[in-house]
Amino acid sequence: MWNSPVTKIDQIETMILDIPTIRGHVLSMATMRTQTAVLVIVRFSDGSDGIGEGTTIGGLSYGPESPEGIKSAIDTYIAPALVGRDADNLNGAIQLIDKLVKGNRIAKTAVEIALWDGLGKRLGVSVAHLFGGAVHDKLPVAWTLASGNSETDIAEAQQMIDIRRHNIFKLKIGKRSVRDDVAHVARIKQAVGDAASVRVDVNTAWSLQEARWGLKGLQDAGCELVEQPVPARYRRAMAELTSGYEIAVMADEALNGPEDALAVTKARAADVFAVKVAQSGGLKRASEVVAIAEAAGLGLYGGTMLETGLGTAAALQLFATVETLDWGTEFFGPLLLTEDILAEPITYHDFCVQIPKGVGIGAALDPDKIAFFRRDTGRTITAVAGE
Repeated sequence: MWNSPVTKIDQIETMILDIPTIRGHVLSMATMRTQTAVLVIVRFSDGSDGIGEGTTIGGLSYGPESPEGIKSAIDTYIAPALVGRDADNLNGAIQLIDKLVKGNRIAKTAVEIALWDGLGKRLGVSVAHLFGGAVHDKLPVAWTLASGNSETDIAEAQQMIDIRRHNIFKLKIGKRSVRDDVAHVARIKQAVGDAASVRVDVNTAWSLQEARWGLKGLQDAGCELVEQPVPARYRRAMAELTSGYEIAVMADEALNGPEDALAVTKARAADVFAVKVAQSGGLKRASEVVAIAEAAGLGLYGGTMLETGLGTAAALQLFATVETLDWGTEFFGPLLLTEDILAEPITYHDFCVQIPKGVGIGAALDPDKIAFFRRDTGRTITAVAGE
């Protein structure tokens, strides 16, 4: 019996891209005017390749990983451990890296996406197929209103409704007083009325006392959902807010993989999970977070770290396989950037984002855009002869 040679991981290249945003994106902890993404290209011994992305928000103001740290973790620790290994054994690669590298979920995600992309390309199937098959060809997609100015946000929301791109809006709040934030949300909800759903993301900025007043005011204003109103470690506070108000409470920063998902579920500290691939530690771990939410009867929402089209395409492959997304998705990251880095950008219309077609994650890079936005010359880890 003839056995085909095992495809090995030959090279892992990393690079940092800095891409301007179309406007200031105001969060409680930072104002973003540029998004920085770490791209990974894995090349395999059979000539195939896979691409991945690891992206965070606001440098180190959002979480413990910076773009520079993500790249360094991959170059120094993850890539040397993977080069020369069986490219098709993703479970083995994931388990090895989890053993050798603690935390660094975004760095792990970038490499893991590239491995899934490469496997899909070699098998001639989509990543969604590798996760059991897509049950959606499009998903509802929200837009974040984050200029910080009510009139600007109202005009932006009305434009999005008119062109049928978005009718779900998430407002970034938490920088101002609770009273001012609630008034801001109420003005926008009154302006859009029943034509749109309005939610908010506080990004952990409130104390429990502030959150009590905030949730009451938001609920009265017609807001449907509040995301992570208090710091992630305050599960008892999240549980009190979840049980005390009709408005839905969504966990985001509190979810860093399946272990956190189980703990939040046990504490009854959320009505909804915002599942982010990068924050979960990769597509596989994100799928486990989804499974925990489904088993517990919690709502699901596809979250974003404001990835480029590459990371967005990968997330869409996974969420296309999820039966019920009660709260839709926010996979709008590429639309916030002045330029798209994909050869064929992801399609948005009729208030939905289309699932990319094709093999792997269904995306290919535009080499000219990559060259233009690339911060440096990158680094390549290559297999040593004989290994």
